[in-house]
Amino acid sequence: MPGTDLHAFFGNYIDALNTHEFHRMTEFIHDELVMNGRAVTRDEVIAELEGHGDAVPDFTWRVQDLAVEGDRVAARLFNRGTPAKEWFGLAPTGATVEYGEYAFHKVRDGRFYEMNYLIDVEAVRSQLAA
Repeated sequence: MPGTDLHAFFGNYIDALNTHEFHRMTEFIHDELVMNGRAVTRDEVIAELEGHGDAVPDFTWRVQDLAVEGDRVAARLFNRGTPAKEWFGLAPTGATVEYGEYAFHKVRDGRFYEMNYLIDVEAVRSQLAA
């Protein structure tokens, strides 16, 4: 994408997530977007992120692989945290969970307009059930 370093852009996005500065999503996400094939607003995305941060106060995203092509960003991440409240319908057990996430996003005018991700919820469930 001309004029935009998507590697740096994605790194800044992850930094904002990891510091739980979810209000900063205005820098990274359009007002309206498509997430996993469904039209949503940025406010809905922020509310979802705030819910994760509330349930898992030490939640972090770690980028393992990042690929950029044109207006597309693909990342393999490992997410980690210790749920303090119910999360994904599961009660906290004191266990720290770590699981994979695969993200495929598209950028237009310097912000995400389409975000797709897949997380390993089964890994979360099995770690919290152990």
